[in-house]
Amino acid sequence: MELLKNKKILIVDDEPEIREMIERFLRKEGFFRVYTADNFVNALAVCRLEKPDAAILDVMLPDGDGFSLLSSIRSFSDMPVLFLSARGEDEDRLLGLGLGADDYMVKPFLPRELILRLMAILKRVYASNTVERLPVFRLGEQTIDLESAVVQGTDRELPLTAKEHAILIKLYENQGRIVTSDALCQAVWGDESYGYENTLMVHVRRIREKIEEDPSKPVFLLTVRGLGYKLMAQESR
Repeated sequence: MELLKNKKILIVDDEPEIREMIERFLRKEGFFRVYTADNFVNALAVCRLEKPDAAILDVMLPDGDGFSLLSSIRSFSDMPVLFLSARGEDEDRLLGLGLGADDYMVKPFLPRELILRLMAILKRVYASNTVERLPVFRLGEQTIDLESAVVQGTDRELPLTAKEHAILIKLYENQGRIVTSDALCQAVWGDESYGYENTLMVHVRRIREKIEEDPSKPVFLLTVRGLGYKLMAQESR
C-alpha cells in the first residue's frame, strides 16, 4: 500500500477550491507527489514534464475540455485517469470511459469516495503488476521484519502472531500518526471488529514485550489516550 502512495498524482481543475480540497485529502492519506493544473495547456505541460502515474481530470476547462485533454495525453502516456464532471449525462460518462478513462465521478462528490476510487484504480493498474514486499524497519536495537513476521534482536528472534502482524502493518502504514482503536480493530478483525477494544489492548501489550526495552514505558508504540496508538519508527528500508 505504501508503494502506491509514492505514485505521482495530477489534479486538473479550474476551481481552486476543488483542487486544494483534493490535494489536501490526498496528502492526508499519505500521497506526497501531488501536482496541480488549472487548464488544458498547463495540464499537458505537467504531464510531459513530470510524467504522473495517475490523473484526476475535470471535464470542463477554460481552454478546452477533459476529453480532448485525455486524447492528447493518450498520444504519449497510458496512465490511469479518473474524470470529474458537473454534468452527469450518460453520454458524457460513456464518452469519457470510451476514451480510456478508468472511472467517472459527478460533482458534487464525497472526497473520501474519490480517494477510495483512486486507490482502487492504482491497485488495479500497479499493484497487480508487482509483488509488493512488506517493509523491514528498526525500532531501537530491534529489527521488525514484516515480510517474515519476526522481531530480530541482538541475540534473539521472536515470531509475530497473525494479529500482532496485522496491527504492526496498520501502524507502520501510518507511522508517526495516530491510528484509532476502531481503525486497528477493523484492520485486524474486519467487519466483526465491534467490541474487540480490550482484546486489542492485550495484543498491543504483547507487541510491546517484543519491541520495547521496557514495555511498561514504551517509546516506540505509544498510547494516545482516548484515541488509539501511534508507532514511532526510526528508519525503514
